[in-house]
Amino acid sequence: MAEGPAEGARGAAVPGVAERYFTRWYQPDVKGHGSEDHCVLQHSNRICVIALADAHPLLQKGKAIERISYQISANCSRLQNKVSGKSKRGAQFLTELAPLCRIFCSDGEEYTIYSCIRGRLIEVNENILNNPSLLQQKPFTDGYIAVVLPKFEESKSITRGLLTRKEYEEVLSKRFNSTL
Repeated sequence: MAEGPAEGARGAAVPGVAERYFTRWYQPDVKGHGSEDHCVLQHSNRICVIALADAHPLLQKGKAIERISYQISANCSRLQNKVSGKSKRGAQFLTELAPLCRIFCSDGEEYTIYSCIRGRLIEVNENILNNPSLLQQKPFTDGYIAVVLPKFEESKSITRGLLTRKEYEEVLSKRFNSTL
């Protein structure tokens, strides 16, 4: 997948897959943790991709990621999610605050990434387990966290409580101005 705008034949920026086919929604300060912002990329077919938002400390501070774990508790591993068929049987059901994974940094910091939306866990990105730098290099494409499918009847309201790109930029502006 292309990460961001690429140069077209005439030098104009060509939007990447994430910009063309997905609407970005944001959840700032997840669970009250300052600057731990998450992004939900929503496709027109209602599938949602969970990723780190632009201002997340892992993207802003260039932290070295030691490892990523989809083991949520002793009895729950997101890697054990086995989905089959058109109706996605066997998928784990997630609430808005369901943890998806934990990211451990070399400086001892730990970040928990949450679903931010209700739905069925379709897949987790196992590629980031072997190559954690994908989270920082390509957060909206190869470095996504998980794919979640909201219930059909909830698909229109699933983004209630999430911010649009413009609203998120206002939050970032206030956050930045308050730290000066």
